[in-house]
Amino acid sequence: MATLDGKPVSVDDLLPLALTNVGHFTSMRVDADGSIRGLTLHLERLVRDCKIVWHAALNTDRVRDYVRQALKGHTLPCVVRVSIYDPKVEMGHPAEAGEPHVLVSVRGAGALPAAPLRAQSLVYERDLPQVKHVGLFAALHTRGAAQREGFDDALFVGRDGFVSEGGTWNVAFVDQDGTVVWPDAPVLPGVTMALLQQQHAEHRTAAVALDQAKGMAAAFATNTSIGVRPLAAIDDTEFPVDHPVLRRLQEAYLSIPGETL
Repeated sequence: MATLDGKPVSVDDLLPLALTNVGHFTSMRVDADGSIRGLTLHLERLVRDCKIVWHAALNTDRVRDYVRQALKGHTLPCVVRVSIYDPKVEMGHPAEAGEPHVLVSVRGAGALPAAPLRAQSLVYERDLPQVKHVGLFAALHTRGAAQREGFDDALFVGRDGFVSEGGTWNVAFVDQDGTVVWPDAPVLPGVTMALLQQQHAEHRTAAVALDQAKGMAAAFATNTSIGVRPLAAIDDTEFPVDHPVLRRLQEAYLSIPGETL
């Protein structure tokens, strides 16, 4: 069951979120010991995005309390999503909303590492990519288009021909020298991406055209739910899913100590 500010959420509470689709969120994997990798970064994201979306401050101590409460009785590991929105927001007057509330929901978590995925490159650029906002229609529509063509997900390519990210994940590549390459493009600043950059010294950021991406030695997706997930293919270009750099990244990610709520 989801909670709003620590209390059971009602249908009326959710209607503004469903009908106006204005808000932002972060999703965090809670491991079997109850810890969360990158918890501080997740909370910093919520604070940063709250200022952008609502022009308001966010009390992260309250967020911690609500998450702890929501996790009681749930089987671990799991994924907890914290969504920030104002139930009083109106479609005609969004600027008048500025009292963010905290919606917490919990779902099961898959095993790590996740199975490799096949991605189809599609032209798409996210709105306000620096914010993890709830406006997922276009991203999920693009994911659906890729799945109808037999792929697992979509890899976004800008109108300039450069790769940015995936449907709900950051993407990175391993070049022929074994260096991890993160696309220099407007992307969501992912928590898992940040953690991996801290752990893996041999990385760089560069603009990556689609044909350059297909010439890399390996590729992978990252987010809090999947960790380091190999890409088995982009379009008809196959990639090895057992590249040694990918194995080291997976091991490095799993070795990162979690933080307690």
